Amino acid sequence: MAYIIKPLVTEKMTGITEKLNQFGFIVRPEANKLQIKAEVEALYNVNVVSVNTMRYAGKNKSRYTKAGLLKGRTNAYKKAIVTLKEGETIDFYSNI
Repeated sequence: MAYIIKPLVTEKMTGITEKLNQFGFIVRPEANKLQIKAEVEALYNVNVVSVNTMRYAGKNKSRYTKAGLLKGRTNAYKKAIVTLKEGETIDFYSNI
């Protein structure tokens, strides 16, 4: 089953990747660390040393427009930070 939704490609994650050889992914909320590790190893052919996960709650947002006050809520999600074995890397841009 696909537990990884998409890789995180942000300025902050790029800095962490360069310094600590860690890569970020948005994953399904029901995925555990063992499932994430197995899927990353299968998809990218790398050795995973550790997996750290974080849950983020959705936030209430509102903004003022011509039509009036619009209210909504951002999605809740789970993020995984995967540490790879020394010398290995993942290239997210190879499929472009």
